[in-house]
Amino acid sequence: MASVRLYLWRLLAAFFPSYAFRNFLFKGLLRNAIGRRSSIHRGLEVYCVGGITIGQECTINKYVDLDGRGGISIGDRVSISAYSKIFSASHDPSTPDFAYVVRPVSLGDYVWIGTGALILPGVALGEGCVVAAGSVVTRDVAPFDIVAGNPAKKIGERTRVLAYTPYWRPPFQ
Repeated sequence: MASVRLYLWRLLAAFFPSYAFRNFLFKGLLRNAIGRRSSIHRGLEVYCVGGITIGQECTINKYVDLDGRGGISIGDRVSISAYSKIFSASHDPSTPDFAYVVRPVSLGDYVWIGTGALILPGVALGEGCVVAAGSVVTRDVAPFDIVAGNPAKKIGERTRVLAYTPYWRPPFQ
């Protein structure tokens, strides 16, 4: 049944030009949670039914991958830029049987993930942190830190006074 739900998401919802319809099916069909005034842009790829919680007033831009098999928790007012990927499941290459591993990923409030960033299983992104475009995050990021690179390393700090809403819904998307 889960594979049918994922197929229907990809076929009907992922590219349908209505934020309300995508949000409705993200909750109902895929059994995830999404907060008030959050928007899922076209082309969202999901890997399982359930396991993803999106807070209020978040923007999940186009062609983002969310792998909720190990659980993904996204705080309020988070912006995930286009083509970014968040994985909560992987394999352990150091085991003889290439063991399947799931570890939850959490994003605090006001996190900003730049275009094409990759967040790996088990990572926690602290409140207000910024992940630069194209970065690969392999470890936790402290609140308000700015990280960049592969693997991502701290390059600066963000202001601790944040009071914006990344709510963005271009028409006909």
